[in-house]
Amino acid sequence: MARHNDTGKLGEQLALEWAKANEYVIKEQNWRFGKWEIDLVASKNDRLHFFEVKTRRTNNFGFPEELVDKNKLWHFISAGTAYIRYKKDFKWIQFDILAITLDENEKPTFFLIEDVYL
Repeated sequence: MARHNDTGKLGEQLALEWAKANEYVIKEQNWRFGKWEIDLVASKNDRLHFFEVKTRRTNNFGFPEELVDKNKLWHFISAGTAYIRYKKDFKWIQFDILAITLDENEKPTFFLIEDVYL
């Protein structure tokens, strides 16, 4: 498997651990609807959170959150909209980006961007 795939899988595992440590209740991981995917769906304080997780091992070529362009954001929000059509348990929803940067020892630094939209 390519290194970027390993980095992505590690990032998703770290995001799961981060969410649990920050008192989110995990609803779904890697939820798919057609070609769209939501990395993590969780709830906290009666709000449903959709997380896009981006991970990098270095910031030499930009920060992980910069990988979420307008097209990716549109797909992310569309997938979340599809999710709430099927799961009508929540009145309030939020789209978040969780950026993770790994240092040379794979120690993560987390940066949360809350309530993103187009």
